[in-house]
Amino acid sequence: MRARRPDREGHVESHGTRIFWEEHGHGPRAVLFIPPWQIVDSRVWKLQIPYFARHFQTLTFDPPGNGRSDRPATGYDHDRMADHARAVLDAAGVERASLVCLSRSTWPGAILAADHAERVERLVLTATTVDDRERIVPPGFFEPRDHYEGWDKYNAHYWRAHYREFLEFFMSQAFTEPHSTKPREDGLAWGLGTTPEILIATVREWSCRYSASELLARVHAPTLIIHGTEDAVRPLRLAERAHAAIAGSVLMPFEGSGHCPQVRDPVRYNLAVRDFLEPPAAPRRPWRRAMTRPRRALFVSSPIGLGHSLRDVAIARELRALHPDLEIQWLAQDPVTRVLEARGETVHPASRLLAGESAHIESEAGEHDLHVFQAWRNMDEILLANFMVLHDVLEAEPCDLVIGDEAWETDYYLHENPELKRTAFAWLTDFVGWLSMDPDPASREARLTADYNAEMIEQVARFPRIRDRALFVGGRDDVVDRPFGPGLPGIREWTGAHYDFPGYVLPFDPAEFADRDGLRARLGFRPDERVVFAAVGGTAVGQHLLRKVVAASPQMRQRVPDLRLIVVTGPRIDPAGLPPTPGVEYRRFVPDLYAHLAGCDLAIVQGGLSTCMELTATKRPFLYFPLRNHFEQSIHVPHRLARYGAGVRMDYAEADPEVLAHAVAEGLKRPVAYRDVETGGARRAAELIAPLLEGGRR
Repeated sequence: MRARRPDREGHVESHGTRIFWEEHGHGPRAVLFIPPWQIVDSRVWKLQIPYFARHFQTLTFDPPGNGRSDRPATGYDHDRMADHARAVLDAAGVERASLVCLSRSTWPGAILAADHAERVERLVLTATTVDDRERIVPPGFFEPRDHYEGWDKYNAHYWRAHYREFLEFFMSQAFTEPHSTKPREDGLAWGLGTTPEILIATVREWSCRYSASELLARVHAPTLIIHGTEDAVRPLRLAERAHAAIAGSVLMPFEGSGHCPQVRDPVRYNLAVRDFLEPPAAPRRPWRRAMTRPRRALFVSSPIGLGHSLRDVAIARELRALHPDLEIQWLAQDPVTRVLEARGETVHPASRLLAGESAHIESEAGEHDLHVFQAWRNMDEILLANFMVLHDVLEAEPCDLVIGDEAWETDYYLHENPELKRTAFAWLTDFVGWLSMDPDPASREARLTADYNAEMIEQVARFPRIRDRALFVGGRDDVVDRPFGPGLPGIREWTGAHYDFPGYVLPFDPAEFADRDGLRARLGFRPDERVVFAAVGGTAVGQHLLRKVVAASPQMRQRVPDLRLIVVTGPRIDPAGLPPTPGVEYRRFVPDLYAHLAGCDLAIVQGGLSTCMELTATKRPFLYFPLRNHFEQSIHVPHRLARYGAGVRMDYAEADPEVLAHAVAEGLKRPVAYRDVETGGARRAAELIAPLLEGGRR
């Protein structure tokens, strides 16, 4: 799912070819992101578009030969590409724009700046290919070879016979940085959007009416040249020549970056381009002396799992008790904001700029099936967009502390850009370690999860100062005792060395519900009825489980005549979309759901940790259905529940109405003998975090 949808889109005809274009955002100034070689489409700018759309009228388009543009057999020279870009500006009604170019598109960008200077405000050349000395067409490109090793694969015959293999090779050269599995996969998918014949045509027609030296000498627009020092496709010396040829240009090498820094180093790239296109304005708000400022914390609470928000509110409450002058604002999105607003918390206005993580997760789900690791990988542009929101907030406003509860984008991009850390940072999570659902250790998924784990371990080792405090929500034994991957440390051992353990954080004290008869009376539950709750959390992923529960309600009632079935749809499932069924009550958003669950006789839930632990703490019987392919619900959560002797794990695929009704009837009879869940976790977590407000560290 995309981080934002275009505000306008359409096709414009240029040289008889229909070019698909998009417009994002509004503003007095415009920027056009020109796509590079036809091996990719405009999605190569996906990590830029959401951010720049908040500052500019932002345009991009698919190149002819890929994406939603036409695929002509010919017409791929640089001059024609410049005409396509100008046609997009005309279609959008833009008279003057800054141009951001990458690799091959640095030619049309320079052509526009040279021939249509009145329309080009500023120019950014990334990984430039504008050069006469080192041609992109190698000798023998059109001749067959006996062997194809390395760059010998840049060959027309090889492309026709082994196109996918060439794409895999090329993307490995475009993304030479370690841990680049996702960009390479994206590049492969984009490359499959065109054909070998189109790419061959682009090589055959690599031409411009100007020589590179003539062209660059005609560029007078302010120009920024960005080039990775480890670019394996086009060497840095091309950027150095362009810098020497364009008077007044600025060369900004990206040390250690490869051919596509806008993908692998998007935060630094976005900020460098932003500051070049629109230099920071003088501060407009009054400046306040540091010692007169109130203590201020920004809480970033993940919307993936609504239970995070409840424990976070509990921690915030305890932090305020320790620091009564502390101001806490929340950077959060629906459905977390509903929980926060119901409890009188202050949601930061920038929260409206966040891209929807819950909607993305829902878009990746099947019928009670969520490959959550892959869904998280596919959320890369959303995570980057949301980090940029946080960055801009911290850039503009003083803050003493950022608390991130599974705010993965915050933790990852601070480690990737440690110089951007402005405040103390406390990191919370209730699981450590991406785990493969494929039991084969040589499987693709096992290799990917190990690679992501290795990157995290390397980041923490290199920059331990990023996490001033890392809290595991639970105890040491709640951490799974598995390896991160081949050659990597054990998860429990490593977590023990890098985290503090405040114990589990409950949003309530179980003693509050010791009087179950009184609680049931307050909730309107009669003594002569058996109350069963079905609840599936804060996303719409659980709708299939709810449908299965509703379908089984007649069989449940046959086995349990005094049954009262209450189905909680949550904030993102419309009860009207579920079948009206006699004897089934629907409730939508219940802010204090844990209190209702404490009063029920049995609960049917997914495998989310928060709800399961709340049921464990209140000693209520429950059936839990882990989402298929969800490694946390299938591995991390059952490990923890087994320690407490809590819950009955169910298989969604095998739970037909009779099986489900039988499990409910048996669950209502089964005595509960769970271990006690420790209390005071929120207080202990706050006590670990509070010193950061006073300059303390781990």
